[in-house]
Amino acid sequence: MKTSAFLYPWDVVGDPDAAARIAELGVQQVTLASAYHSTRALTPRHPATRIVTASYAAVLYPPDEKRWAGRELAPRTQNWTPGEDPWTAAAEALVDAGVEVHSWVVLAHNSRLGEEFPRVSVVNAYGDRYPWAPCVARPEVRAHLVDLAAEAATRPGARGTELESCGWYGFGHLHGHDKVQGVALGEAAQYLMSLCFCSACAAGYARHGLDPDGLRAAVRGALEPVWTGAEPAAGWAGVAELLGAERAAATLGWRREAAHAFQEAAVAAVREAAAGTSDRDPDSDSHSDEERFRVLLHADPAFHRTGANVGVDPGHILSVADGVVLPCTGDDAAREAVLGPFAGHRGVLAANFGVVSGMGGSPATLERDAAHAASLGATELRLYHAGLASDADLAAVSAALGRIAG
Repeated sequence: MKTSAFLYPWDVVGDPDAAARIAELGVQQVTLASAYHSTRALTPRHPATRIVTASYAAVLYPPDEKRWAGRELAPRTQNWTPGEDPWTAAAEALVDAGVEVHSWVVLAHNSRLGEEFPRVSVVNAYGDRYPWAPCVARPEVRAHLVDLAAEAATRPGARGTELESCGWYGFGHLHGHDKVQGVALGEAAQYLMSLCFCSACAAGYARHGLDPDGLRAAVRGALEPVWTGAEPAAGWAGVAELLGAERAAATLGWRREAAHAFQEAAVAAVREAAAGTSDRDPDSDSHSDEERFRVLLHADPAFHRTGANVGVDPGHILSVADGVVLPCTGDDAAREAVLGPFAGHRGVLAANFGVVSGMGGSPATLERDAAHAASLGATELRLYHAGLASDADLAAVSAALGRIAG
């Protein structure tokens, strides 16, 4: 199984040993961040630094000035990694070490965008805005994110891309100093708290037969028992229990319409951009899978879920993209839940495993877990995250990959 490790450019830039160290893990590919959200990251092996603070969402390359000239919504460049183009510097070092490089593009997760332009953010039924979550139903947001996808995905040297948060973002967010655990919000309540009531979404609900003001009131009413400790049924059944099956289905219909339009436009734009930077047509069937510029989405088969792994319809997304990257950290049942719905569909199914013990990953069980994922149809492995992992975690990964390869 082809294996790729996630990496940030700052894990490589300034560390002359980084690329060789990654190659020695036994991976064939690195998925290298080219557009990323704000974060604070450890660099445990870098010779010059230990903590990188990316204080806002940014691109890790110089954006095309002509593309973004005069546009209100435009990507910001980073200032925490040395050099004008850290993505290319890192990619070239990795390729020289014999590792294939694909880009890693974060789309609908951008706190800076929401802070500077509040109108673009998801706004919940109570009128609270989520600055980290641009609403993908808004035309100006979609235009910005589609162009960002095309540019950030097709960096020089990239053989493919993985699009993260290419769909709805919502309530859930690893926010600095988060204090939202006082009431246990189950999956159903999180969906209701993720419903957007901006002007674009209000119009969308109306087209699906819902009165936006009535829906807002219904959501707030449905959540009242949650605030006092009630626990609805889990999953989509819980949403239907809280909101009513007919109304819940209508909200999902609108969100499916908006997400599908965004995903189709983003993938098409990436493929068009890839064709423009290569002698090969990325949509052509005349070359092998190894030559094709691949477009994968980080995804979850439960459409109502939001976040980095956006909810998708398996049949739809595999008719649009080349495959998906699925969260597979957890027990056997968790892997079965995310991989099972893709059974029978053609396309890349990349099982994503956390390998940072301190972040809940389990590198010690990687060999066994990867075999289980393969039995469920997984065709590739993803390892999160080679730059953040400890030496002991990386040693366990290397040993597991050696056994898998052998």
